[in-house]
Amino acid sequence: DVQLQASGGGWVQAGGFLRLSCAASGFSFGDYVIGWFRQAPGKEREGVACVSNSDGFTSYGDSVKGRFTISSDRAKNTVYLQMNSLKPEDTAVYYCAADLWRMATLRTDYEYWGQGTLVTVSS
Repeated sequence: DVQLQASGGGWVQAGGFLRLSCAASGFSFGDYVIGWFRQAPGKEREGVACVSNSDGFTSYGDSVKGRFTISSDRAKNTVYLQMNSLKPEDTAVYYCAADLWRMATLRTDYEYWGQGTLVTVSS
């Protein structure tokens, strides 16, 4: 079975940092694009960052460019999201997802989704 286990969320003050992890199993990790998405209360799901494990290309949402960094450890089947300079508007439930896209993409119709991890940034 495909499993995506997101972890690392928590509470942090504005300007702080967190690192999220997405541990994957049950599929050929190296062939998949892994994405991070977030959803705040009352808002639509938003693409944050993604990485193509086949070619290493990444893509970022405009609101996080320069502050967040996505990376992939193929030996551990884990994708990380380093989040720096956090803002209150980054508060959301963060999800990781996987799909066999041909390129890194932040479209939201990924096939496989993990459970979310809550990030709360206080002002």
